[in-house]
Amino acid sequence: MERRKKVLVTGAAGFIGFHLCKVLLQQGMEVIGLDNINDYYAVDLKYARLAELGIVQKEAERWGQACVSILDSSFQFLRLNLENREALPALFATEKFDAVINLAAQAGVRYSLENPFAYVDSNLVGFVNILECCRYHKVEHLLYASSSSVYGENAQVPFSEDDQVDYPVSLYAATKKANELMAHTYSHLYQVPTTGLRFFTVYGPWGRPDMAPILFASAIKEGRPIKVFNHGEMRRDFTYIDDIVRGIIVALKNPPVEKSKKPYYQVFNIGNGEPVSLMYFIETLEKNIGIVAEKQMLPMQAGDVPQTWADTKYLNNLGYQSITSIEEGVAAFVSWYTNFYK
Repeated sequence: MERRKKVLVTGAAGFIGFHLCKVLLQQGMEVIGLDNINDYYAVDLKYARLAELGIVQKEAERWGQACVSILDSSFQFLRLNLENREALPALFATEKFDAVINLAAQAGVRYSLENPFAYVDSNLVGFVNILECCRYHKVEHLLYASSSSVYGENAQVPFSEDDQVDYPVSLYAATKKANELMAHTYSHLYQVPTTGLRFFTVYGPWGRPDMAPILFASAIKEGRPIKVFNHGEMRRDFTYIDDIVRGIIVALKNPPVEKSKKPYYQVFNIGNGEPVSLMYFIETLEKNIGIVAEKQMLPMQAGDVPQTWADTKYLNNLGYQSITSIEEGVAAFVSWYTNFYK
């Protein structure tokens, strides 16, 4: 009988990490989830996601002690900081992971203007620790979260993986570009197979409360005005969470090959492949909530960009397809939001 693949998912209590763990378990893999459960946003939501995976909060709160899911013994959770240079290598030595999917990071473009050191600790120091562990413990494939923000103010659309991405406009974007450079170095020097995942505006059930969908939904329901930046002149490649996870699974099953242009290293856009105007997204939210929002029109924020649009041809060639329309995705999000926050 074939041995089940063992996968480490960092950021397992996060939005994408939670959904990914569910799908990996459904596909019969053994999964260890890792997260430091920081308070960048409400930890209640993180513990609620973990509860959906069968992890008891009292056990999850303890640092450095693995706990087993009460719903699926193939899933364990461990509270740990990525930058812990003793505990992380010890975990790799014990568990002998086949693949690592590093989604843990200090998130948020705007917050990087206020607290740069949080990004350095998690996104740079933590990522080097992951790379070192993958190098010394011969991990077959490391996938890691990059971001569409690496494209900066790229005027050419759609954004292609072949475009130059040397001009980030936020520290968050700079750390994601740095991750790609660091991964390339480890792929080149130590033949660690790495795949960078440039996510485009992810939304859906269990999403982050600091992102537009929940900020808008809560303001609309409470009768507060919503903040609309750049006077609404924004377009985003909104990508539903199930499509994002589908893209990660396709990438996981297609590690970089030695004969490729850059052996052992690759980067993929994971997006919807079609931008939607911010005003249309708001309109669709309003229809599903049944209330028209009061809008506060504001100028563009520092570190923000007017448009994102993913060229997904490289991932499409491997079988990826984004299948969720904005109307279906927003309806599913509002349904979850209404139940969760009632």
